[in-house]
Formats: sequence, C-alpha cells, structure tokens
Amino acid sequence: MQILAIVQPFLPIWIEMTNDAQQKLNTMQTDPDEQMIVDRIYSAVMEQKLAPRTKLSEAALCETFGVGRMRVRRALLLLDSQGIVDLRSNRGAYVACPSADEAREVFAARLMIETGIVRELARGVSDTGLSALRRHIEQEDIARTKDDRTEMIRLSGAFHVELARCHDNTVLTRVVRELVTRSSLIVALFGANRSSTCPDDEHASIIEAIADGDPQAAEDSIRHHILHVQNGLDLEQSQKAEPDLAKILTGRM
Repeated sequence: MQILAIVQPFLPIWIEMTNDAQQKLNTMQTDPDEQMIVDRIYSAVMEQKLAPRTKLSEAALCETFGVGRMRVRRALLLLDSQGIVDLRSNRGAYVACPSADEAREVFAARLMIETGIVRELARGVSDTGLSALRRHIEQEDIARTKDDRTEMIRLSGAFHVELARCHDNTVLTRVVRELVTRSSLIVALFGANRSSTCPDDEHASIIEAIADGDPQAAEDSIRHHILHVQNGLDLEQSQKAEPDLAKILTGRM
C-alpha cells in the first residue's frame, strides 16, 4: 500500500504522456520484426550507444533491419509511447532529448519512488526476489571483471528495474523502467565523467541493507546512490548525437 501511495501522484502524468500513443496501439499486435526494432533501439539507449537527438531515419532503419516502412513506423510509435523516441510532425523520429529541468524532475521522482521501493523490500523481500537481486550483482561483477562497459551500463540500469520487479507490481515496474530509460538518456546527454554511472559497490550495499531487514539503511543507501549519479551530471552542456545509426543498431548482429 505504501508503494502505491508513493507512485500514485506520478500516474496521471505518466498516463497523460502515453495516452495518445497508447490509443493508437490498442488495435495493433506487435510482430517479431517490430519487437526486434524496439528492443534494439531500447538496448542502444540503455547502453548509452544511441545519443539523444539522434535522428532515426525511416529509410536507414528499413535498410538496417531489412523491413518495410510500415513495420518501422509501428516500432517508432511503440518507442514514442515509452518516452524513448520523440515523433515530430513533418520532421520524423528522434531519440528523446530530456531538458536540464526534466533531468532534475526525473531524479527527484526516482528518489521519491525508489526510496519507498527499498524500504518496503527491507520490511519483507521474498527469498525469490532476494536471490534474483544477488544473481544480478553476480552478473555485474562478471561484466566488471571483463571490463565490458556496455554490459556494465546495461546492468546498472536494469538493477533498479529488478528492485521494482521484486514487488510483483506491473505498474510500478513499468514506471521505474521508463524513469530508468530517461535517466540513461540524461546520462548520455549530460554525463561529465564516470561518476555519472553507477559506482561499483553501491548496488551490493543496497541489497545487503534489504537482506538485513533495515529499511532506513536501505533508504539511505539508495538515496546516496541516486544522488551520486545525479551529481556526476553537467546540466550546462551536452554530448553530440552519434550519426552512424546502422553501426550502432547492428553491433549485436
């Protein structure tokens, strides 16, 4: 109940942002080609390979994925509904570009929501949930040992979604997933140095506080963690968009 009270103030905003696009999607059924496009672009954003403001040319996407324009357009509509892509009238699709004010709002929302998430988990996380979190940390350690920065970035964002998933609440998980995606765009745009990514040991500290059943320690740990990332941003300047779209999106192929 406490988690719902925390998330509830943000739901009208989220619903307003996605309602128009979602109505258009109600009669659509995503086929495998469209889902592949969505997944590749989402992954490229989460891994900070695809910079904000990058133009997503329909022609380039058709050539990259070997599909027709209709599938590309439906995939872009799905991404727009998730806040990952901005569809601009008569100009096409671009990777979303959060403003400095939106960056502050996103991190403020994450502080309010995620502190509540970990407090509740510390009061009674399931064995299954705790095991999933610890497996995730093991994956992070492996990526760090291999110095696989792309995988480290992906797992860093996924950790916060995994925390929400432990509550078995699909609305909560979706809200956090979208906030984390926006955060990845923000870090790609305003990240000044490595302190704008998740530090090596802070995820483990959050899990240990949860496992110890200490709500205050869990809240303090994730608050420090989110502020650490936010304080590593330089909101006065931003990175340039990456023009080589095909190279980015076919990197895993």
